[in-house]
Amino acid sequence: MSELLRELTRAEEEIMQVLWDKERSFVKEVIEVLPEPKPAYNTVSTIIRILEQKGFVAHQAFGKTHQYFPVVSKEEYRKFVTGKLMSGYFDNSVGNMLSFFVKEQQVDLKDADELLKMIEELKNQ
Repeated sequence: MSELLRELTRAEEEIMQVLWDKERSFVKEVIEVLPEPKPAYNTVSTIIRILEQKGFVAHQAFGKTHQYFPVVSKEEYRKFVTGKLMSGYFDNSVGNMLSFFVKEQQVDLKDADELLKMIEELKNQ
């Protein structure tokens, strides 16, 4: 499925986070958990319909209202975005990425060491 995935806009991702957390929601339920200032109902409804067109969301009809649910898992999207980040900015090198975060983002060397240990453990599985 990842070949079919596309990157989400910030607004789309914010709504997907709600749908991933809640698993099933009506538009008004999505709006309830969004931060202030709350977007208009029509705005959220439009974004959800766009997500449905992109293949991220499906719905179940209850009369004139729709309950929406994700069809792309959070993990699947995370893998897609991470892969895009790795290939686009770090030449598919975990070492390059880790080096960036240590140098530019002041990641604690202890945290970096723990990450390297985790990577080694995953390689040995």
